[in-house]
Amino acid sequence: MANSNGKMPTHRAYSVRRINDEKSRWDQIGAAWPNKDGNGFSIQLFALPIDGKVVLRLIEDKDEQADNDRAPF
Repeated sequence: MANSNGKMPTHRAYSVRRINDEKSRWDQIGAAWPNKDGNGFSIQLFALPIDGKVVLRLIEDKDEQADNDRAPF
C-alpha cells in the first residue's frame, strides 16, 4: 500500500482490543509514513477503533513477507 507520492509506509496502524488478561486482538486498520521534515507522520486509516486508540508499529522485513502472502483488506 503506497501513499499518493508512491512511498511505501514505514509503520502499520492497529486497533488493539483486550480479549482477556492474557490475550489481545490486533486488527490492522491503516498505515503511516514519516513527513518529509522527519517531525511527524501522515496516517491513512481504513477503519476507526471503537475506543479511539491507535497503535503504530514499525514494519519489519518479516512483516513484508507476510503481507505478500496475504490478500489486501
